[in-house]
This record gives sequence, structure tokens and C-alpha cells, in this order.
Amino acid sequence: MPSIASLIPVLVTGIQQRRVGAVNDSVKGESSAPKDLGALDSCDVPRAKPEEGNEGAEREARAGTVEFAARDHRLLSKLRLSIRIAAFAALAAAPVSIAAGFDLPTKRTDLSEADLQRVADVTRPTTDFSKAEQYEAMQAGATTSIDPVTEDSFSHISANIPFEEEQNFKLGNALFRKLWVSAPSSTQASDGLGPLFNARSCMSCHVNDGRGRPPEGGPSATSMLLRLSRAARTPEEEEAVARADVVNFPDPVYGHQLQDLAVPGLAAEGKMAISYHEERVTLGDGETVSLRRPSYAIVNPAYGPLDPATTISPRVASAMIGLGLIEAIPEADILAHADPDDGDGDGISGKAAIVRDHRSGKTALGRFGWKAQNATVRDQSADAFANDIGISTPDQPNAQGDCTKAEEKCRDMPTGVQKRLGAEEAPGPILDLVTFYSENLAVPSRRKASFAETLRGKQIFYESGCISCHVPKFVTRRDTPDRAQSFQLIWPYSDFLLHDMGDGLADGQQVGLASGREWRTPPLWGIGLTRTVSGHSFFLHDGRARSLTEAILWHGGEAEKARNAFSSLPKDDRAALITFLESL
Repeated sequence: MPSIASLIPVLVTGIQQRRVGAVNDSVKGESSAPKDLGALDSCDVPRAKPEEGNEGAEREARAGTVEFAARDHRLLSKLRLSIRIAAFAALAAAPVSIAAGFDLPTKRTDLSEADLQRVADVTRPTTDFSKAEQYEAMQAGATTSIDPVTEDSFSHISANIPFEEEQNFKLGNALFRKLWVSAPSSTQASDGLGPLFNARSCMSCHVNDGRGRPPEGGPSATSMLLRLSRAARTPEEEEAVARADVVNFPDPVYGHQLQDLAVPGLAAEGKMAISYHEERVTLGDGETVSLRRPSYAIVNPAYGPLDPATTISPRVASAMIGLGLIEAIPEADILAHADPDDGDGDGISGKAAIVRDHRSGKTALGRFGWKAQNATVRDQSADAFANDIGISTPDQPNAQGDCTKAEEKCRDMPTGVQKRLGAEEAPGPILDLVTFYSENLAVPSRRKASFAETLRGKQIFYESGCISCHVPKFVTRRDTPDRAQSFQLIWPYSDFLLHDMGDGLADGQQVGLASGREWRTPPLWGIGLTRTVSGHSFFLHDGRARSLTEAILWHGGEAEKARNAFSSLPKDDRAALITFLESL
């Protein structure tokens, strides 16, 4: 295997060319990719020739595309896509005004000018849908997992992790699954839970490292919670948000989120209640789809009413795959897609989330969380320890978790701090290992990437305007701290920016620079394995959508044009687009 630092060679030599387009193309989902295939996931423009035996799949792809090209909207769609591709090219050299006030980079500093151009070339969205793109099936580069599809598909280690680092991954996995207990206890290395909390372990929310779900009438809402906050009230508070010193302000009694569980001897804060109202939507061809509009409330609040200014925002746990690669995307490449004032007039005005790094206190690009409120995987992990489990870490050392001054009994409960182990309940090595595990969970390889129906759906996805926010490709930094994530061509299908998604998805809750109508574009890789891994097909930030079709139909605001394009498609074309999403 070549060195990670040379994953964009001038010529690929010394390695046998392999089938790439049809990786993991079997109906059952088993992978046929060789273990070292990820090493070829380079930014080279030349295409590898298919091996003998792959011509059938290529012919199927071409036939499907030729048939699709006969549709009446083809010329207009191709024109729109050409304009969109030109806009992507222009973005590569566009100044980024949003970064100026926060001293964020507007150009990559890890590459030569020649490599910068090659990255721009390879990340430009394709206009050729007759076959899968080179290495497209390996959607996370050399880190991609090619293990058979099972419920554990999100729990595999990145494929190119050195053997000597596997121990840290396994230790991090054990800590991710660790059940914390209340203090004091005989298991002193495990106590400190709460006192108020939503889950006893990371895995309780991210079952199989996958996506959470609403409780659906059951007694537990472990993988879903309610964020609580209010907007700034004074000029000083507004200035604090503008400087990225805070993202918002907690409820004076219940804090940053509703904890529905508590240690013995303490009352939980309350329970989340959800009701749904069904709404019928008629598509362009007359088919109707039922969407459910949720309403949220808190029942049995144990410590009095919420502040009238407090907003409630539901959040389900996100899938854990590919997080280290997302962090390795250069800030400048994400910022290049930002257009907060819609300068190009396309109706898409992606906005960067600027936040504070928990450790350094420096401003950074937010890229994790439903509203991009965290800059790094470590920040996201420390935040979950503090608010979801009530465990202190060096980055968030408050051993009382989210207990407020108004919850006096909570603040008087014993903590799990053991001086001989450190100043926090989860000392530095624990947070380090959980972060390493979270950074190196592999993205599964694509399924049926070169199938005709998948390619047809991909073309519809692109031409409907979905890639304006769900940006297909990035190349990670060459100088990443973790060599396994260095210089990888990845396909997350996200711009990681904030977008106004309309009234239908608005939660009314400001989080830093994100308004009550704005959400970070979530990555789409792995979305087709949601039912396999998580046992359900609930999507969006609150799981209201029961299918990918419903999720698309909830899109509004900046995504309304793309949503309407999907709605007006013939049924077979909508099915093809869904097939493409299910292949990711």
C-alpha cells in the first residue's frame, strides 16, 4: 500500500487496476472490494479502465442513461446542471466574507498550486452519468469499510488505521459502551453519572453507532432529547453571541436540555411528550403522501414552569460514521461554498457557523451537531458527556453536569471525581480514547453504485438542485494529525453550512449564528443503511419523516426549489432518486 501522503500521485503505478464502479454492487450488499482498494482513492483525473467482466454493468448503466435521456426535461435539466457546475468552479477562487471577521482561512495552505487545481478538478460535480465515477463506491477514501452489510456496519474501524492504533480504537469502543453509575459506588472508575441525565452511556443514544429515533409511544426517549434555550435579551448578550462566546442562553431552571432521568433520591426534570398531526401532500402526478407534523411539550416538570422565553427543540442522535474525515475537510473548502447574501442569486445562501473551540478558546468553523454548534469531534464528545450523561471532562469540568443554581438538591448530590484518577469524572485519557473511537468509525462502501437505476437517480438528484447544499465531494487536508485521514477523496454529500429550511422545519431556537429556521446540511453517506443498522427509517432532526420521500417533502426555504423539482417528477424518477440515496 502506498503512503497516505502520496494518495494523489501523478500516475498510479505498481498497483493492479481493479473494478471500482461496481464495488459492493451485489443485491445482498456484500462487498467485493479488495482490502487495499482505498489506497487508490486519489484525486487523479484519468479514469481506470474496467476489468474484463465489468462491461455488462457498464452497458446496463449506459442503457439506463440513454433511456432516461429521452425524457422531455433533459435539455433544460442539463443546462441547469451546467450552470451549477460552473458555479462550483467559480467558488474555488471566491473570497469568503464570512471568514474575514473571525480570521478563518480563505485558501488551503496544505497544498501546492498544482495540487489545488487537481483538487478543484476532482471535486467538481460530474456531468457524466453513464457510469460510476472512479472510486465513487469507496465513499470515504482509504478509510472506507468494505465489510459485509450487517447491523454492525457503522461500528467498523477505518480500513487504513495502522495495527498499532487498533488498541486505542477498541479501548475507545469499550468506553463508548460503558454504563456509568451514580456516586458514590464501589466501582469508582465508573461513578459520577448525572445527577440529571438522558442516558447512561454513549451507545445508549447511538445504538450500533447509528441514528436515533423518536420514542413512538414507548416509555423511553433515550436516543432523542429536547434542547432548551432562549435568545439574547440585552445588547451585551447579543454581542456575546456575535463574538461566538456563547451559542445561546439556558433556561434559568432546567438548563440547556431537559434531562428525563435522575440518580436515586433526585427527581428527573420531566418527560417529553409528542403528538402528531397528519397532513396530506399531493405530488405532481397525483400521488399523495402523508406527512406528520409534530408538536412537543414537557409534562410533569419537577422544578416549576419553564421560562416563557425558553424554546424547545427536539434532536435525535446522529450516526457516528466519518466524523474524523469531516473534521479533516479544510475550513477554506467549506467556506468556499458559503454565500450568506445569496450573491449569485440562486436562492441558496449557505452560512458558516462560527464557534469557539472548547480547549483553545479560539474561533473555528462549526461542523458538528444539528446546528453546527461544535467545531471538533472532541468538542462534540465533551458536550455529550456533560449534558447527556452528566460526566465531567477536562474540556467541560463541571461535575454537576447541567444542574442549575435553581436545582439546589441536584448540585448537592455527590460527584464521581476521584482525586487519585484525576480532577474530572472522565479524565483526559478517557475523553481522548472516546474521541479517537468517534473519529475513526468507518463509512461503509457504496452498494450498487454502478447500477443503471442508481446512476439514473444520481443524475436526477444532481439536476434537481440537491447538490447545491448536499455537495458531493471534498478532499481532506494533507497535514491532518491523524495520517489515516490525510488527503482522502470523500463523498459526504454535504456542505456543512447552515441553511434556512423554511417554516415547516423551523424550531424557533437560535444556536450561535444559526437562526430558528436554519440547520446544518447533514451528510448523506450511510443513509441507505439506516434500517439495517438502527432498525428504523426515521429521518430529519426530530425523526418526523418515516421515509426518505417524507424527508425530502419537508424541505422548504432554500431547499424549496429542489423539493418542488422532486415533487413534480414522474413516479419512476422519484423512485430512482430514492434508489440513489439508498445506495449511499
